Amino acid sequence: MSRLRTLFDPFVVMLLTTVAVASIVPPRGAFAGFFSGLANAAIVLLFFLHGAKLSREAIVAGASNLRLHAAVFAATFLLFPLLGYGVSHLPFLTPALAMGMLFLTLLPSTVQSSIAFTAIARGNVAAAVCSASFSNLVGIVVTPMLVALTMRISGSAALSWHSVESIALQLLLPFALGHFLRPVIGGVVARHKPLTTIVDRGSILLVVYSAFGEAVVQGLWHRLSPASLALVVAACAAILAAILVVTWIAGRLLRFDRADAIVLLFCGSKKSLASGVPMAGILFAPAQAGMVILPLMIFHQLQLFACALIARHYAEQPVAPAVGSRPVAQT
Repeated sequence: MSRLRTLFDPFVVMLLTTVAVASIVPPRGAFAGFFSGLANAAIVLLFFLHGAKLSREAIVAGASNLRLHAAVFAATFLLFPLLGYGVSHLPFLTPALAMGMLFLTLLPSTVQSSIAFTAIARGNVAAAVCSASFSNLVGIVVTPMLVALTMRISGSAALSWHSVESIALQLLLPFALGHFLRPVIGGVVARHKPLTTIVDRGSILLVVYSAFGEAVVQGLWHRLSPASLALVVAACAAILAAILVVTWIAGRLLRFDRADAIVLLFCGSKKSLASGVPMAGILFAPAQAGMVILPLMIFHQLQLFACALIARHYAEQPVAPAVGSRPVAQT
């Protein structure tokens, strides 16, 4: 049963349900403005709590392995964007879907699932906490910069000053404020994890409902054929397979021990739905955002499924300590 829960995250069901509701009953008129404002407020609260949850102790514990973190950073913000840029120029993708495929590859890594899968696979948990947290922190700045660079080159979009201002006010400022207040509220946040989970997932669902609803009103499902949807699924699966193979090979070439190679595999192959959906709502027009986040939601499902299988495989393997190897760090 626990394996089924890992493979089929209940949040994915909630996400698909939200898409279905937005397709049948999209927000219109005053309700569209209400849900958009509510989603923005939830995003501010989400990043405030993310800042408050960021543990300096965990970062210090795992920050010494600079080679590992550099490898994760390169996979997340160099290799992924190169793959995305190539896929976005495939002729069978519409401009909106191509933009979504590219945007997907520019996002930071996940935090919760990267750490969870690393723990299941008996990897270096402290290093995973550090890499995933650093990726998300840097991604608030790096992802918009990559969007501006790659989409200007491809002629898809440009990052406006308004977008920069929105990112600073809705993402950076709440995150910094939450982390600054961590000594005061960190204990409260840690003791109320179910509440932070509700905010985390609820904010994503609100943005998805608002963005998809607007896209549906603009004719999303008339412009997206079943064939196009199948091609997006195939493209997402191809990107995920490529990045998993490359990070696995890189772990061996860089001579990482088993625990660190697992961190590179899981932290370097993920893309964050929690960061991507709010950023898409800020960076793209409402009518575009629904189509842009579609590849991200598909990739999210695929990465959970694939990494759950891989983590279980590692968990079932006996761990033979290598001579001179470092012990697996724990939190």
